[in-house]
Amino acid sequence: MKKILLTLVAVSALTAAALPAAAAPRGANNINAHQAQIEHRISQGVRSQKLTQREATQLRTQVRQVARLEARYRVNGLQNWERQDLDRRLDRVGAQVTAQMNDRDRGGGHYAGGYRH
Repeated sequence: MKKILLTLVAVSALTAAALPAAAAPRGANNINAHQAQIEHRISQGVRSQKLTQREATQLRTQVRQVARLEARYRVNGLQNWERQDLDRRLDRVGAQVTAQMNDRDRGGGHYAGGYRH
């Protein structure tokens, strides 16, 4: 019984220590990693022809806009709310990447559907 109680206390302590770290907003490195992940997904989408070149260009433009905003935020040091704002914006771009990859447009050429309407 004593071992079980000690185990529960140890697990509770580890969980309590991990919660603040999990709840904390992403840091600067995570913002850059988030941007890189989106860029990678865009490149994969083009290679697999799930994204057209036009879609990829539009999505990359949005990522660059977030990067420019990040640079403006960094002038006076990145505040917590600014990190959250950047993260939300990147989440939106990531969701758009997913939507564009699943919209059945194909990057295989102008008439990728096989015939002209």
